[in-house]
Formats: sequence, structure tokens, C-alpha cells
Amino acid sequence: MSVLRSLRGALTPNPNAITMPSRLLAPSGAIQIALRPLGVEDEAGWSQVRARNADWLRPWDSGDPMHGPGLTFNTWLQRQRRDEQDGVAAQFAIVYQMRIVGQVSVGAISYGSIRSGSVGYWVDRDHAGLGIAPLSVAMLADWAMWSPNGPRLHRLEIAMLPGNGRSKRVAQKLGAHHEGLRRAYMYIRGEWRDHEVYSLLAEDAPEGFAARLLGR
Repeated sequence: MSVLRSLRGALTPNPNAITMPSRLLAPSGAIQIALRPLGVEDEAGWSQVRARNADWLRPWDSGDPMHGPGLTFNTWLQRQRRDEQDGVAAQFAIVYQMRIVGQVSVGAISYGSIRSGSVGYWVDRDHAGLGIAPLSVAMLADWAMWSPNGPRLHRLEIAMLPGNGRSKRVAQKLGAHHEGLRRAYMYIRGEWRDHEVYSLLAEDAPEGFAARLLGR
């Protein structure tokens, strides 16, 4: 019976599975970026931009407190596809002028009475200051909250180290609500670090977060 039940579970589609869009395009009037899933063909481009920004991103990079083995690019992609099927996370490359210039994601997705997720993002240093980060998060929020193929979330959280002024400005441009400090929230560079937390709720921007951002 347990084997039969397991087989039934394997054949039953996950109702929370995320159907990733081929791409999300910036609205008219905004810097013309696109968000799209990463694929095997992106290994060289993604690796180059990450290597170029290693020092720029190192102060904010999270780590594994269990010190597990690193992932190859292909293994990381396989994990992304599995997370999409499980409905727990979605990652997008940020593309500008046909090049990867960053990444934005929603993870730690919860359903039921919570329907929330946690947002992460980074942008290439050479493209900082162009408004790419806040627009990327706004586009992600619009998809995650209202797209019929997305996770249909009600709440998104943005957590950052207190000293990360650039990330704080992104949250402020989005009109995110500051909710306070979470103690020892994330493992960063060998230690558990406190994080400031900001939130976006679906009712904060019924017209859409990208539209509200452009109207500010």
C-alpha cells in the first residue's frame, strides 16, 4: 500500500508547481531590462559576471553553515528546476542589452494561510545606479503576486544587513515597509548576522509595483 501510495504521489501533479515565463519585459518608460530563467547556455555569461563582481558582492554573500560541497552550474540549474516543480523558489537572470547583469529571485515560499516569499537580488557593479535593482524586484513582485502561472503570493520580504545602504535604497524606492530587525537571520561570511527586514504586500500596490515605481 505504501509503495502504491508513493507511486500515486509521484504521478500526481504538484498544485503549487511554478510555470516559469520565458521572459518578463520591463514596462514602457522604464530601463529596458528583461527577467528570464537561467539555462545551460548561460554558464559562461553568468560565471563571467559573477567573477567580475566577486569583490563587490563578497560582503553580502550568504554561505552554508554546514560547509557542504559547492555546486556546479549544471547541478545548480537542476536544483532550480526542482524548486520550480516543488513551488518553493524561482530564479531569474536580469538581462540588459542582451547581457546578464544580475539576478533576482523569490525563495522560501510558503502557501496556505501565509502565501509569502523572500526576495534576493544583485546587480553588476558596472550597471549600478541605473535603477535596475528596484525595477527587477518590482517586476518580480508583480509576477509573483498576480500572474496566474506564478505562486500568487500575498507578501514578499526583503532582508538585508544593516550596513547595506544600496539594498536599503532599493527597498525605499519600492515603498517597502520597514518591519525591524531579525536576530541572527542569515549566515554571512562565517557568522550568523542580524538583518533588517522590509515587506511588500499585494494591497500596497493594486496597480502593480512596477507601475507604482515608475510613478514615483
